Amino acid sequence: MTTAQIRVDAKPAGFFRDLITVAGRAVRAIPKEPESVIPALVIPLFFFVVNVGSLSNVSQFVGVDNFKAFQLPVAIVFAVTGISRASALVTDIQSGYFDRLLISPVKRTALLLGLMVADLALVIVLSIPVVLLGAALGVHFVTGFAGIVTFLLISGLWGLAFTGFPYAIALKTGSPGAVNSSFLLFFPFTFLTTSFLPLEALSGWLKTVAMYNPVTYLLDGLRSLIYVGWEWDTLVKTLLAIGIILTLSFTLAFLALKGRVSRK
Repeated sequence: MTTAQIRVDAKPAGFFRDLITVAGRAVRAIPKEPESVIPALVIPLFFFVVNVGSLSNVSQFVGVDNFKAFQLPVAIVFAVTGISRASALVTDIQSGYFDRLLISPVKRTALLLGLMVADLALVIVLSIPVVLLGAALGVHFVTGFAGIVTFLLISGLWGLAFTGFPYAIALKTGSPGAVNSSFLLFFPFTFLTTSFLPLEALSGWLKTVAMYNPVTYLLDGLRSLIYVGWEWDTLVKTLLAIGIILTLSFTLAFLALKGRVSRK
């Protein structure tokens, strides 16, 4: 066989191999970009300490006996929401690396799901220091070690559910500015809920909005694991709330991926 007759074909490695490869690359890149991780950890810890220090004395007047335990899930939500590799994806798009991946036999869904797997690992890791700080300040889980593990998994699932939004923006626009502004989607979720007061202490339109806010049910589930116990109906509502956000964000993200692939 002559040299002219030799042809090398790129063969698909399989979905799971592609997934692991993309996720591994994303995980290895995290330590190289501490500026994208450190604020996500420092800011929630700062607000947790400040809120506990300034509001603990008045919390009993609104029906909260343990304000530290009440605020710990809020700090977790701040730590894990909006954390994603979407900014790195924009860099890949602008450098042309993402386009080169599209002409390879890699599975298209693995390009996005691999990044999300890395995000899930990252948000769980970010949750651990917040839980440790809570423990240092006297927050104890009545559900024990199993409750702590469940707490971290639910936090990770929420962080994963929200990642679809910045990825959708990254794939649709390819703009770093647009991706960096995606955290604005989270603000209404955080403040129009039970972040500082229980639902019973809210009134008027704020109480109505909080009742339909998925974050309310997320916080309820996380708080129940700390100082109530295994309330399965509460945890089911928490998972349903996460499922709604996950379905919406993932739909947008994969539609954006389909749109970018179709343009190539």
